[in-house]
Amino acid sequence: MPRFRKIAFVCAVASAVFSTVNCHAQEVQKTLFQVQTGFLGTWVGAEFPVTKNFILRAETGLDAGFFGGISNDDNGFVLAPVFTIEPRFYYNFGKRTEKGKQTRNNSGNFFGIKTSLHPDWFVISNVANVTINQQLTVIPKWGIRRNIGKTNFNYELGFGIGRRFYRSESETAADLHLRIGYTF
Repeated sequence: MPRFRKIAFVCAVASAVFSTVNCHAQEVQKTLFQVQTGFLGTWVGAEFPVTKNFILRAETGLDAGFFGGISNDDNGFVLAPVFTIEPRFYYNFGKRTEKGKQTRNNSGNFFGIKTSLHPDWFVISNVANVTINQQLTVIPKWGIRRNIGKTNFNYELGFGIGRRFYRSESETAADLHLRIGYTF
């Protein structure tokens, strides 16, 4: 349990730093609700403004994965539930506004700390008796969100490297995402 306290402390410190940075920028939008899909899952979530450049994103969904290979007779896919909290700091709204680009629906660049819990509740798979280990991931990341035209459709790209914790072990984990979504 001490490891999880350290993770919580790091997340709290990073949130405090992000929320006190003062940039000359347009404010983040009101609370936004979203549905997103990507190559490896489907999610629903919301973004709650904390300060003019800082939001707290919460989402739940199904993360997808593939398994198999030459030494494994079973090749398949899994869908497993995930719960995520991610503080995000949007840092370029002012520059986008000066250039006449839109910032609606938080269209901009951001730094975040993605903290996800994958509980061992259920797994949807094409192979019988597949399970996952309950795990917690903490990944600092950089990303962008852009609107598609003047609609509420958008896409997100992001990348980060952090740690995955399960049982009494941990390992390096990467997050690379490409998502398409709709903002309400």
